[in-house]
Amino acid sequence: MPLNQDAPSNPDKVLYPQDAFRKQDVFDYYRSVSEPLLAHARDKPVTLRRFPDGIDAGGFFQKEASSHFPDWIPRASVPQRGGGSPVHHVLLDSEDALLYLADQACLEFHIALSTVEDLERPVLAVLDVDPPEDTDIAELRTVVRGLCRLFTDSGFAPHLQATGGKGFHIAGPLDGELGFEEVRSQMRDLAERAAHDDPDRLTTEQRKNKRGDRIFLDINRNAYGQTMIAPYSLRARSGAPAATPLDLDELGRVHPRSYGLANMARRLAQKSDPWRDLH
Repeated sequence: MPLNQDAPSNPDKVLYPQDAFRKQDVFDYYRSVSEPLLAHARDKPVTLRRFPDGIDAGGFFQKEASSHFPDWIPRASVPQRGGGSPVHHVLLDSEDALLYLADQACLEFHIALSTVEDLERPVLAVLDVDPPEDTDIAELRTVVRGLCRLFTDSGFAPHLQATGGKGFHIAGPLDGELGFEEVRSQMRDLAERAAHDDPDRLTTEQRKNKRGDRIFLDINRNAYGQTMIAPYSLRARSGAPAATPLDLDELGRVHPRSYGLANMARRLAQKSDPWRDLH
């Protein structure tokens, strides 16, 4: 049975050295965002990114649930394409599970685009707007606005997320009737249309050395077994930014790393989750 846990083990262990954020800070953060995070992660296989010795020491991605994880944390058996043994992903179904994993130094939670009900049919389509590091924020915002309009014109309801990294995600909710190949094809057509109309700023080129200083429109998350960063997940970056769902009218005043451990609780106290109507 889960335990009501008020503090992590080794609470003073520093996980973000440049900011002096401790495991206790991470633990408290995840408790503060548990309701909206769980709403978006529930029933989706989760890939963990853990940093036992802090972000400067390097971390690792983990798909298979550790054998020492308690039995009350649910797992989903996910078949591998091409055969082989299935992977047993963690499912986030409770605040207790989320806090247990925070205590395991899991800083990032990455979720599948489909649910355990039907792993082959996504419930989200996602376009990752991935700019070079030195892209002007005003230019990036202009591009994202245009892509949101294109989403709408293509029949998707655009939902915007600051990634906590370099760029933004634009997600469109799906009814779960199409398979990954069909959804990926739709996203490819959308991205190629955008790049065709603005070839000096946008590209769908997979090879980094061919992109130049253009913004990469990445559709690769729209595939079986791929993931996106969960809404409200922290990122393993200086400042402890977090993936943050946004209203479209907020775009003109935010940066991909505007919110995170230091200010997300205040944001949620003042504003309800912009993705609350996602499905």
